[in-house]
Amino acid sequence: MRAVTWQGKRDVRVENVPDPRIEEPTDAVIRITSTGLCGSDLHLYEVLTPFMTPGDILGHEPMGIVEEVGPGVPDLAAGDRVVVPFQIACGSCWMCLNSLPTQCETTQVSGEGMGAALFGYTRLYGAVPGGQAEYLRVPQAQYGPIKVPEGPPDDRFVYLSDVLPTAWQAVSYADLAQGGSVAVLGLGPIGDMACRVAQVRGAGRVFGVDLVSDRLRRARAHGVETFDLRVFDSEKELVAAIRDQTDGRGPDAVIDAVGTEAHGSLAARLAQQASTMLPRKLSGPLAERFSVDRLAALHTAIELVRRGGTLSLVGVYGGTADPLPMLTMFDKQLQIRMGQANVRRWSDEILPYLTDEDPLGVDDFATHRLPLDEAPQAYDMFQHKRDGAVKVLMRP
Repeated sequence: MRAVTWQGKRDVRVENVPDPRIEEPTDAVIRITSTGLCGSDLHLYEVLTPFMTPGDILGHEPMGIVEEVGPGVPDLAAGDRVVVPFQIACGSCWMCLNSLPTQCETTQVSGEGMGAALFGYTRLYGAVPGGQAEYLRVPQAQYGPIKVPEGPPDDRFVYLSDVLPTAWQAVSYADLAQGGSVAVLGLGPIGDMACRVAQVRGAGRVFGVDLVSDRLRRARAHGVETFDLRVFDSEKELVAAIRDQTDGRGPDAVIDAVGTEAHGSLAARLAQQASTMLPRKLSGPLAERFSVDRLAALHTAIELVRRGGTLSLVGVYGGTADPLPMLTMFDKQLQIRMGQANVRRWSDEILPYLTDEDPLGVDDFATHRLPLDEAPQAYDMFQHKRDGAVKVLMRP
């Protein structure tokens, strides 16, 4: 089959690789019909290279048609149309039963000290072959895949794999009261969708911050009050501008949808770049013990949110030695929630919104739809935010 493989920093290639097959009774094999390119994939493309191995198959946002199931998968059959969550979970361990499938005790990558295995996402999460391919082996298929109806195009459902539950959890963790205010930092796919989710769930005011014109324009078209980071001389000016809109307090919650590759952290950026240039035997251990994040967005979130407010961190962070303004966080009495989205925790809540009325705008959420063989160009375009790229779907 054809699949998108990682070969090095900023080097992905579409290659012929062996077809997947049933290996365990709880496996299924899916023929992929659509697969997304995620901002998290760009972390692999750029800063998490110490944890990658040449030939790794990328991708964690697939949907398609079931081709084959193992004997331990009673509720799926060949021909079923399914969306595959990005995490691999059993559905029956203590963590899964307590709505934390990202911490699944059956698939935890305990050797790396990490949570549940993820598709297409480094050795830290099991190095499981991903979904940017023609076919995908799905472990724990007795629980993971979400059956969806025939008829509507893939765009209606494919975002259940990651974008929708991640945005939904970001808003849930923000703990907004009806009519409350929320600022979303970063208007890429997750931040954009988090704004939409906040609106349909009753937020009174939604502020969006970015520095890419196309993303700001797109959010404004959906009623978001946008702030262009480029017009402010400092973080303090941005914070003051949003506080002026919230009686001087700041928003009730701030969602950080940026994460480790935030703009405005030159020293951390240089450190990240340096780690990717070392031999892999050195870069991996060094990155695990001494990695740093570019924390500009997180520091802005801490400063911006009102006293007694909530920070919801959905952007991926990976550092272990990052200084934080603990005095400010303690003094402001902030609540902080974070983590990978627990897809099956939220999928049943989200499905009623994927109706003909399309309140979340999923039908036209993708900005680009490309053949799988154009994946290298898609990664480069998305990385450099060219041609209005916000969300890219690829089709084998």
